[in-house]
Amino acid sequence: MKKAIFPGTFDPFTIGHASVVKRALTFMDHLVIGIGINDSKRTCIPTAQRVEMIRELYANEPRISVDAYDCLTIDFARKHDAQFIIRGIRTVHDFEYEETIADINRRLAGIETILLFTEPELTSVSSTIVRELLQYGKDVTPFLPEGMKKLKLRKE
Repeated sequence: MKKAIFPGTFDPFTIGHASVVKRALTFMDHLVIGIGINDSKRTCIPTAQRVEMIRELYANEPRISVDAYDCLTIDFARKHDAQFIIRGIRTVHDFEYEETIADINRRLAGIETILLFTEPELTSVSSTIVRELLQYGKDVTPFLPEGMKKLKLRKE
């Protein structure tokens, strides 16, 4: 069985992320969406809510599971017996960063990274931009997968 993880913060999970998931399922038997907990990143949506929202989105897809993690991505992959890491690439900058991480992950754990280039119409969609729009009360539904419940920002 070909199993991969798709790691990220997913704050929030966008149509770009959903596109990567859909495409990965064309060649993977199982995909674990891993929501990384990174204390150095300031998130707007609590981790538990992100997990719940993505689980609800894929509730009818048995080949997808969702889990949060606060360890190295390679350790998360090992925990789930995944042979691959899936990453989406929007820009050349993304590629350079992901190439370095992929090399390290392969050397440390023998886990291959598969890079999926973003579809051209989705290259401008990023969680950072969607978060900023949310902070200013703008409608972000065009950037979220259908079926995603309404997002609420964490009150700080």
